[in-house]
Amino acid sequence: MLLWEFLLLLPLLAGSSAQDCIEIPGSLKQIDASNGQVFGVNSAGNIYTLYGDSWAQVPGSLKHVTVGPAGVWGVNNNDNIYKLVGGSWQQVTGLLKQIDAGGDMFVAGVSMYDGIYCLSRPATVSANSDSALPWVNIAGSLKYYSCGLWGCWGVNSADNIYFRFDVTPDSCAGSRDGITKSNPVGTTWTQVASFICNCKHVSYDLGLLWLITDQDKIVKCRI
Repeated sequence: MLLWEFLLLLPLLAGSSAQDCIEIPGSLKQIDASNGQVFGVNSAGNIYTLYGDSWAQVPGSLKHVTVGPAGVWGVNNNDNIYKLVGGSWQQVTGLLKQIDAGGDMFVAGVSMYDGIYCLSRPATVSANSDSALPWVNIAGSLKYYSCGLWGCWGVNSADNIYFRFDVTPDSCAGSRDGITKSNPVGTTWTQVASFICNCKHVSYDLGLLWLITDQDKIVKCRI
């Protein structure tokens, strides 16, 4: 999920009145968009992907799904981790309550105890059900973790927001320092006042902002 891209766009969105937002058919509790693809899950755990203007159900049951350079991954109600391979879900080793494939060919996520984990590019690409995966434990505690090409964002149980620097495909743990004049996190948060919505989940890709409201309605905004 490219949440980091949306966060970096916030100042631009706040100053623009050109947002074209429409509600689209369907009901989802979580959504993720990347590489021109959109995936989501509803309250019953059903998985959907967008084909044109229609939602197509994907076999399986998940509580969280993610799409990105690392492919399509998800976790179910038991925190089991799955990777979509050849149209079928393949379980891999590990337990996560939330997972993200927005990094540069690596995946990351958090456990039921808010532990932070990532899987480097070589292991992500070759991941299968035949061998244990070398998940890297990152110091700290977060309830949500989302990565992009410039680093990773996280939110803890107190809703504090963090950014992790120096994340690379082969060193997905990154570092906890690095605030410089080239700081990619910006300086302030700006509310997007022109869109009235109690939104619980957002994702951005290719000029489209996808939002899930607190009533599981799906909204698409062209930026």
